[in-house]
Amino acid sequence: MTEIRYVKKEDEPFWYRLDKHLPKAEFEEKVRTRRGYVILLDGTPAGLLRYSLFWDNTPFCNMLFIDEKYQRKGCGRQLMEYWENDMKEQGYAMLLTSTQADETAQHFYRKQGYKDCGGFIIDIPGFAQPMELFFIKEI
Repeated sequence: MTEIRYVKKEDEPFWYRLDKHLPKAEFEEKVRTRRGYVILLDGTPAGLLRYSLFWDNTPFCNMLFIDEKYQRKGCGRQLMEYWENDMKEQGYAMLLTSTQADETAQHFYRKQGYKDCGGFIIDIPGFAQPMELFFIKEI
């Protein structure tokens, strides 16, 4: 059985097994503002999605991550659809997300109906990374 729900404080150990980028204060903010989700398979946490508001008015999926043993089982698609429906119910009409150019997630987002809408390169020493690709979708 699959369940998707908002992140809770008790999800913290699971969350940080998958998400190494979120500061503790931001995790607490995600719990408070309900800007994160956990997908559970038969009661076991399998993945997460967190988002913020780009320009303070456009939902932006900052991270979608499925535990390796649950990948390729539809969890990512289910989480994205859940988030999209939640955002639509909240009155939003457009979504954004991104991924690095060297990551395969770009193909996943395109399959979900997201369109390429730009990118940028960070070449500052200590912060350099492959090009970040941005995607957009009308809901």
